[in-house]
Amino acid sequence: MSLALLVGGCGLKSGSPMVDDVSPGSVGQGEPLKGATLTVTSKNFSENIILGQMTGLVFKAAGAEVLDRTNLPGSISAREAIINGDADAQWDYTGTGWITFLGHADPIIDPQKQFEAVRDEDKGNGVIWLPPAPLDNTYALAISKKNNAKYKLKTLSDVAALAKTDPGAVTICVENEFASRDDGLPGMEKKYGMKIPAGNIQKMDAGIIYTQVSQSNSCLLGEVFTTDGRIKAMNLDVLEDDKDFFPNYNASPVVHEATFEKYPVIAELLDPLAKKLTTEVAQTLNAKVDVDGEDPHEVAKEWLVEEGFIEEG
Repeated sequence: MSLALLVGGCGLKSGSPMVDDVSPGSVGQGEPLKGATLTVTSKNFSENIILGQMTGLVFKAAGAEVLDRTNLPGSISAREAIINGDADAQWDYTGTGWITFLGHADPIIDPQKQFEAVRDEDKGNGVIWLPPAPLDNTYALAISKKNNAKYKLKTLSDVAALAKTDPGAVTICVENEFASRDDGLPGMEKKYGMKIPAGNIQKMDAGIIYTQVSQSNSCLLGEVFTTDGRIKAMNLDVLEDDKDFFPNYNASPVVHEATFEKYPVIAELLDPLAKKLTTEVAQTLNAKVDVDGEDPHEVAKEWLVEEGFIEEG
């Protein structure tokens, strides 16, 4: 399927206007986007939808008419929407930009340098990356606090040591993709000098991994994403990547170039949000959706109001 067809089939010509009655708080004073009509988009997982809703609400408070086209399937759909100008803004991840979109094999360890490299190279594609949040939605391994009372693992180097002294203890649940990717399990094993027997590796859907690690003894460790709300909700310990193997996936606002040239104030509107969005904040917000079943739009609005970025009414 061509990218054009993929985007065309995603409902980009649909979407719904944001009708919230919101006004400026600490951002959007003077309604600098009054008269603008802007489209926000996102990928189709909770965190990215929440971030997309935040962007739309800030634009709305700053005076714009906003069309909500969030929740597109996969990374490519939202990416192409930004490149083509079918959408004006979304949030993406520096590691995704560098590795998936720009085709580099090796991540840059320093988060700021990773961002700058993506920002500079992707400008040639008509994509403007604004300064990233501390929020880092990268891969990690996690263990239940209950099991970790026995093993006392803190780092991936601790896992490598355990794999040598007690190979049978190191069982792991991962997604199919993580099991085969160079920036997944094979690369991690190589970096840390560990070898997990094939019989100790179980492949399953991402959502099941959290439950298996938390509630069963079928896998001691599981692949998780560091901002997932289920980490706290299911009492998991995330192990430190002490050799900096996994790429940085810092969330950054991404804007269609022509839109940014017309409304450069977008940077001022979104930068205060980015600075407040830590990995811990993301875990809390994501849990409201993925654990408590709340609506991403309402979660986004509640946080923006609580932080004073916008006001209701």
